[in-house]
Amino acid sequence: MNANALVVRTASLYAASSQRPCAEHVAFKLPTPAVRCPYCQQDDDRVIDSRATDDGTAIRRRRVCNQCAKRFTTYERVEGEESLRVIKKDASIEVFDRRKILRGMLIATEKRPVSSEDLEAAVNRIHHRLLSEGEREIQSTAIGQQVMDELRQLDQVAYVRFASVYRQFKDLDDFMSELRRVIGEPPARKPQP
Repeated sequence: MNANALVVRTASLYAASSQRPCAEHVAFKLPTPAVRCPYCQQDDDRVIDSRATDDGTAIRRRRVCNQCAKRFTTYERVEGEESLRVIKKDASIEVFDRRKILRGMLIATEKRPVSSEDLEAAVNRIHHRLLSEGEREIQSTAIGQQVMDELRQLDQVAYVRFASVYRQFKDLDDFMSELRRVIGEPPARKPQP
């Protein structure tokens, strides 16, 4: 009898009786469900490492596909994102999606010495701060500012990349003034006419 059949059989036994399961029945560990491999699309994998992220907001699982033998990482989080809504600059509203934040940060840090774990931790911190504020609707500008704050701590080049797109600099002077601010130089004086 395989583990899934055992779980189904045990669950049906509990459903048939009104008693709570005793300790000997609860002692077995449920298998971690298989996840579809991003490389070969098969759902035959096994977990080779499982641990909490540094900030404790997610479980990081390293998996290996039993079909193609490639490794990949999954994250398990508490549900809660769906309660947050983002008010965009054009006043439209959409459901918060942490993957969009991560995608923007990945683009900004491309070819930079920033690990994916550092980016995950930054996105987790942003998400945690948004949830702890207790607001259901959040301005996209507030999220963008938090992303810039996190990127400034991780990598200044990534920060400038993100800021140049996010703030939509009008010309080179705007860009240079932001760059001076990042490196701590005083603003350039404009020549007097």
